[in-house]
Amino acid sequence: MSLLAFPADRRTSDIRRCAKALLQLNGEEANRFWRSEMAGFAVRLTAQGMDQGEISRQAALFMHAVQMELQLAFAIDDERNASA
Repeated sequence: MSLLAFPADRRTSDIRRCAKALLQLNGEEANRFWRSEMAGFAVRLTAQGMDQGEISRQAALFMHAVQMELQLAFAIDDERNASA
C-alpha cells in the first residue's frame, strides 16, 4: 500500500496561516519564517518517504498557493481602502 500525500496547495489552513504570518512580518524576520516553514515542510515529506523531485514540486505548489492568498489579502485591503 502506498501513501499519497495530500497536495500541498490544498492545505488551506496551512496556506492561510503562512500568509497571515507573512502579512505581519517584514524583511529578515519574514525570510526566517519562510525558510523555517519550508525546511519543516521538506522534513515532513521526507519522513513520509517522498522523493526530492516530488518534494520540490509540492513546495512550489505550496509557495504559489501562499502567494495567491497574499495577493487576495492585498486586493481585499485595497478594495476596503478605495471604498473608505
